[in-house]
Amino acid sequence: MTSAVLLLSCPDQRGLVAAVADFVLRHGGNVVHAEQHVDREAGVFFQRVEFDLDGGDLARDEVAPAFAEVARRFQMNVAVRFTDERPRIALLASKQPHCLADLLARWRADELPAEVVAVISNHEDHAALAHFSGAPFHYLPVTPPTKAQQERQILQVLAEADVELVVLARYMQVLGPPLLDAYPARIINIHHSFLPAFVGARPYHQAQTRGVKIIGATAHYASADLDEGPIIAQDVEAVSHRDSVSDLVRKGRDLETVVLARAVRAHLEHRTLVFGNKTIVFG
Repeated sequence: MTSAVLLLSCPDQRGLVAAVADFVLRHGGNVVHAEQHVDREAGVFFQRVEFDLDGGDLARDEVAPAFAEVARRFQMNVAVRFTDERPRIALLASKQPHCLADLLARWRADELPAEVVAVISNHEDHAALAHFSGAPFHYLPVTPPTKAQQERQILQVLAEADVELVVLARYMQVLGPPLLDAYPARIINIHHSFLPAFVGARPYHQAQTRGVKIIGATAHYASADLDEGPIIAQDVEAVSHRDSVSDLVRKGRDLETVVLARAVRAHLEHRTLVFGNKTIVFG
């Protein structure tokens, strides 16, 4: 059964929940999920409402025009999505395979409501994995002098494949403004949560030397501020002096795969709203 999803934000005011519920009721819909949040400091209201279309009087292409009057009345920013949508996504990776392999396995197991239409890498290592998974593979090498040209090639691949979401599955290149601007709040990145404490190369070696007691991973929307974009998902695991560097790396990779998949699924299930430098993630 296909449901419609309303993702909305607006200045907080009386009557918002009632107005949205009344809209669904008047058009014969049935609310199956509803969640809201108020940022009291900013005075902004956020809501996700999912409702069944079957039995109602609106076709899917009629939902947004019909809701426009409610949106105007409350100065809402509204996105209308549907639960049967399978967004077209591209996975970018460099040398490390763990996040790429995990996402492709979840996709082949139908755990991700999406279509992987491109795997892009600046190394040839993952060609066999992509082909085995049934995803087109694009090898686009990069050096400092060719970085701008390589990003133009990436943009061309994304455009030709009609990509809606880009996932950086441990893609170890800093993205330039043209790529970031082309996909605002539609590029998801993953990194270890040592940042900014242990920047640069060999972060797990640095952490082990310092005797850290906890490691973690953070998935976020990519922004011009490198690893400081709006956070979607995070997780941590306790470690101790008994853990070697290889133990930390292994545990860190496990966290990265789970956290990245959690963030990608939240986006694909239309459960995220970006506000400033934070992400509202509905349950």
